Amino acid sequence: MTRASAPKPRQPNGASTIYLGKDGRWHGRVTVGVKDDGTPDRRHVGRKTRAEVTKAVRELERQRDKGTVRKAGQSWTLETWLTHWVENIAAAHVSENTIDGYRVAVNHHLIPGLGAHLLEKLQPEHLERFYKKMQDSGSAAGTAHQVHRTVRTALNEAVRRAHLTVNPATIAKAPRLEEEEVEPYSVEEVQHLLAEAAEHRNTARWVIALALGLRQGEVLGMQWDDVDFDLGVIRVRRGRLRPRYKHGCGDRCGRKPGYCPQKINTRRETKNAKSRAGQRPIGAPDELLQLLRQHKEEQARERSLARDLWTDKGYVFTSPTGEPLNPNTDYHKWKELLKAAGVRDARLHDARHTAATVLLILGVSDAVVDSIMGWEPGKSARMRRRYQHLTSRVLKDTADKVGGLLWGTDQTVKIASGAGQSPVPAELVVHVARLGERRVPFLHREHADEVLAQWSEDWPDHTAELERWDRRRWERDGSGGLRAIRDQMPVRAVVFHARAVFLPGGARETSDLPETWSVPAWEFEVDSYTARPSAWRTTRRSTPGQEVEAQVRGTSKEAVEAAFAEACAQAVDRARHPGKYGDVDDW
Repeated sequence: MTRASAPKPRQPNGASTIYLGKDGRWHGRVTVGVKDDGTPDRRHVGRKTRAEVTKAVRELERQRDKGTVRKAGQSWTLETWLTHWVENIAAAHVSENTIDGYRVAVNHHLIPGLGAHLLEKLQPEHLERFYKKMQDSGSAAGTAHQVHRTVRTALNEAVRRAHLTVNPATIAKAPRLEEEEVEPYSVEEVQHLLAEAAEHRNTARWVIALALGLRQGEVLGMQWDDVDFDLGVIRVRRGRLRPRYKHGCGDRCGRKPGYCPQKINTRRETKNAKSRAGQRPIGAPDELLQLLRQHKEEQARERSLARDLWTDKGYVFTSPTGEPLNPNTDYHKWKELLKAAGVRDARLHDARHTAATVLLILGVSDAVVDSIMGWEPGKSARMRRRYQHLTSRVLKDTADKVGGLLWGTDQTVKIASGAGQSPVPAELVVHVARLGERRVPFLHREHADEVLAQWSEDWPDHTAELERWDRRRWERDGSGGLRAIRDQMPVRAVVFHARAVFLPGGARETSDLPETWSVPAWEFEVDSYTARPSAWRTTRRSTPGQEVEAQVRGTSKEAVEAAFAEACAQAVDRARHPGKYGDVDDW
């Protein structure tokens, strides 16, 4: 047998083969594993030339060696996989709200736009063109981004199950999402809202949102068992779910399910908080606890009026018949409150941003902020950046501290805060106007500056200086403690004075001192300030000659002049008849 006619050696079992078929095309077969029934899983590739099929075989061998060969079996389209994923995989493992979002993205966007693509043929460019088409058709960037997150999650599961080797959604550029900077409500706007909320039903509901930053579902899912009046604590344990309705009339009313007169809610009312961080205790201010007590009494009156129509489920905030509030109704009540209070329009969720920013202003530590807001430790830094906004007040006080540190214009902060401590948070600084021997604390520096300027003009020979105190030091050492700190500009008035002295028998004493004069006075100067148009009195001196003094002061010059005449008349009578006024016992 010649060398040319000798048979070729047999390939070992499992080795790849390349051959020319009877159809004139080159074919390759690669063993990539074992099928479920135990037989070898050999994959076939076909090309026009030997070089092309060799390249395809080598690529399939590399995928086999790395373990990234697509699983054999059903050839999925994007439509069949998304439908299977959303109904049979995701629905059993995510919350009701999340699955609703998935279903909208899948059924209303992805399947109509991309559903015909074979799963393994889907390319990143297909997704990017689809996102652009969505936005060109009027969809918001946030909607396109939600669709991107949904398809990425669905295809990650396909990769995990070996139906796909690479997830094209992780390669595709997500739609650009420019998050709008939320402007939290100012303290003044919050005060307007709280004042208006007092005129509405469920007042405490809005106070909780603005003061504690609870999410809408957390507030509406709150029950009376979650409120501990003795400890002053509110425990967040569950959230209210948006109801989903079906027809109770057999679809005969011709309306949408939510408007059916016999509608049936197919969802549970609440769900437990999904994380340990979400289930949290929050300290409630005494003012809020008092509002909750009043709300509980009002709810008891509503229960009495509703009688047998009342459904007692233990919720804190209910409809007039005891049912938990519908989130959609709650949203519209919020919009009505904003309009009635004359406050700019904003989302209900912006109240949460406001509460988080207030915690930043007050200098509350990050750990406490995370606990109050219900943020997971691993995500808390990002959430603080998103929810805590650097308001003008924070920026101004920070600039003041930097100026004091670099240019030495503010030594009091260093002394008050103590050596070795971190800089005092902006809203923990008290701006103290030192007026002579009097110290008046202000929350806002502009108020202290205005009082100092006016005081210096009125009394140029008196001390007028600005001091900055750590609020904790002021609470400990300052006069009046925190209650003395002024949040508003104090009232200033010109006070008119009149004085005369009468000798026993009624004769008027002569003196070089003026009988009438006027002085400017602030409301914190209780010894010289008065808001009354006029007030007068007469007093008898004990020494040296039992003279009677008439004193008048007030904000109206005319009223003071009239009262001075009346005071002098009484002083003359008192000087002549001391027993009539109890000055002596022989009356």
